[in-house]
Amino acid sequence: MSDEPAPPSDAPGPRRARRPEARKLDPERSCRLLLEAAMEEFAAKGFAGARVQDIADRAGLNKQLIAYHFGGKEGLWNELSRLWVHQEETFNQPDTPLEEVLVRHLHQALDDPRGSRLNAWAGLTGAGPEVEREDLSDMERRKEAGEIGEDLDPGAVLLLLMGAVALPVVTPHTVRSVLGMDPRSSEFREFYTEQLRRIVRRLG
Repeated sequence: MSDEPAPPSDAPGPRRARRPEARKLDPERSCRLLLEAAMEEFAAKGFAGARVQDIADRAGLNKQLIAYHFGGKEGLWNELSRLWVHQEETFNQPDTPLEEVLVRHLHQALDDPRGSRLNAWAGLTGAGPEVEREDLSDMERRKEAGEIGEDLDPGAVLLLLMGAVALPVVTPHTVRSVLGMDPRSSEFREFYTEQLRRIVRRLG
């Protein structure tokens, strides 16, 4: 124990590094952290089961920032939906063949299964903000171009393709039961990608 006298109370003491969670975050980074945390919580628990406090804790931020930046939990959900639509637009360009669009969605789902799991929760629980009706104009255009057979309904085809993408993520046990493959393996990825390409070609 040192005999050195303590410094007077008004004397500046040694500066201590601030804890990471105490550092002031810029709004852009705060929003990014909250959206990432919300995606994790929604995918794990669904919209109804995800708690604002848990989202904030996962992000390492005050829950009041959720209301400030997004207006609440529903605002987070809506922003994630908006970001997904924006990403989807990069997958689907007018000159991109339907089989390639499907494969891009498949690989996205296999690389990051949270979106498919989130949608599964929404469907099973019926909880979540209202969604707008799907725009079928692109599928109708593809039918006119011959990518979809004349006797096939564009909406029904879209549902079929959505299910084909989501199934390996939402019900991986089905893949193991039917194909004897691990849906997380490169073997399945390669096999299923090629099979989906062939199936889509047959649609025309």
